[in-house]
Amino acid sequence: MVLKVVIIGGVAGGATAATRARRLDEHAEIILFERGEFISFANCGLPYYLGGAIKNRWALQVTTPDHLRDRFNIDVRTLQEVVIIDQESKEVEVVDHRTGSKYTESYDKLLLTPGAEPIRPPLEGIDLESIFSVRTIPDTLKIDSFITQENARSAVIIGGGFIGLEMAENLRFRGLEVTIIELLDQVIPPLDKEMANQVEDHLRAKGVRLHLRDGVRSFRKDEGNLGGGRDGKIVVTTNGSTEFTCDLVILCIGVRPEVSIARSAGLELGERGGIKVDQNMRTSDPNIFAVGDAVEVKDLITDVQSLIPLAGPANKQARIAADNIMGRDSTYNGAQGTAILKVFDLTIAVTGGNEKTLQRNGIPHLASFTESASHATYYPGAFMMSIKLIFSPDDGKVLGAQIIGGGGVDKRIDVLATAIRAGMTVFDLQDIELAYAPPYSSAKDPVNMAGYVAGNILNRDVSVVHWKDLEKLNIKQDGDIGSDKETATHRLLDVRDPIELRTIGSIEGAVNIPVNELRSRMDELDKEKAWIVFCAVGQRGYVACRILIQNGFRCMNLSGGYRMYQGTSLV
Repeated sequence: MVLKVVIIGGVAGGATAATRARRLDEHAEIILFERGEFISFANCGLPYYLGGAIKNRWALQVTTPDHLRDRFNIDVRTLQEVVIIDQESKEVEVVDHRTGSKYTESYDKLLLTPGAEPIRPPLEGIDLESIFSVRTIPDTLKIDSFITQENARSAVIIGGGFIGLEMAENLRFRGLEVTIIELLDQVIPPLDKEMANQVEDHLRAKGVRLHLRDGVRSFRKDEGNLGGGRDGKIVVTTNGSTEFTCDLVILCIGVRPEVSIARSAGLELGERGGIKVDQNMRTSDPNIFAVGDAVEVKDLITDVQSLIPLAGPANKQARIAADNIMGRDSTYNGAQGTAILKVFDLTIAVTGGNEKTLQRNGIPHLASFTESASHATYYPGAFMMSIKLIFSPDDGKVLGAQIIGGGGVDKRIDVLATAIRAGMTVFDLQDIELAYAPPYSSAKDPVNMAGYVAGNILNRDVSVVHWKDLEKLNIKQDGDIGSDKETATHRLLDVRDPIELRTIGSIEGAVNIPVNELRSRMDELDKEKAWIVFCAVGQRGYVACRILIQNGFRCMNLSGGYRMYQGTSLV
């Protein structure tokens, strides 16, 4: 008996599942329905077409219907939308958008890959012609045409997530003035606050205006200024009554799983609103599978059901679904949200849990910060990178990581993502053997260094305090050394060189003794106090703490140093 497989939706999930299914069964009948014109395109590359990095729009097509037909013998039907799924009869109803006609198609196994749709809230004025979303190639071509034909000079981007920042970068490359409006108090929600601050500083330095902690209330045409676009300029009004005038608006608020057809078919949905699937990517109907942005999957770190709209997980799920459709036992064990982003000269990468998520789910954790060069500093072109490592206080198991820097960030986040998947600890990071040559790394790779610093904390070689905890401590705020009447329990010790204090500044009330002079000047410090030691990024602070601890002092190293403190205190 020939198996008949119907796939609803293309792009990453549908095309991957179709070709995998064909490789497993040469004789199966495979039909792929796609309501749009393009069955598989690089939606992650859309912003770069607008910015000019990708010159040819056809390069955004990953594959074509003709390719799937000729090489894989797949019946590809574009501009045809499945509107009804009848579980009992195992049939789907299809609308052919070219003719308007309807017909039914039977199936033995069905795969849903509907993806996610951009959130477009019902705000006043949101249907103005100059307000765009970004999901498909036609969406991108509309924006490109609008900018060119209307000679657009300014844009407001609603949302400071990955797509919002990619759009901001590429519109700046296009010569537009760009403002980002974000409801949260930071950009890139997967980052923790102190890491996001570094990205925000870079955006501002590149001329992007940030308006945080405020959402959008409405849009309207600027009746007094009809230049800019077919609707005239747009006035964006926020909840806080701030107004921004621009030529076009791009909505990057986020996405929601597109589950309308699954809901109407009676398939079970999860608590997050996505399609509920098991480890085999099977829905509540044993003959129907689902993958991609529309499904809920287990978060590898928190063990809770999550929506993770990323291309990598979608491709893996599609392969696993095809395996099970074709009779193989294949399981999807969860996602960890590994992602990477280019923002002008910075690379930002995340994997695993962040502190916000771990706190919300009651998962104990510790964090450490390290600053390392991408390769040996004596070899030209090294870039500094900030690494935040999050780990279990019990056994040092790696729970998450965030990296911001230039070259080499992608290599390190992939190593850390692999470490998380393998259940490795910070002590394993110390031992892991990574490739080294001066143009590529250092003898102690940044991953090794992150493991050493975290291991020092777990081994109690040093205690650390984070910038956000300083205000909770009873710290003496004047510069006097020693007083019998002092009531403060903690003091600040800056171990940088005096020239750094003069040019960069310091924390108010800190005593300054350079680390190289510390052994000869320890008598200036009060042993009755606990000393919070800091330098630029934490390395000299660690050395100073080791000196003080072995001479009878109580001290803590400020994790991330003054650079981290300064970046957060200025926000």
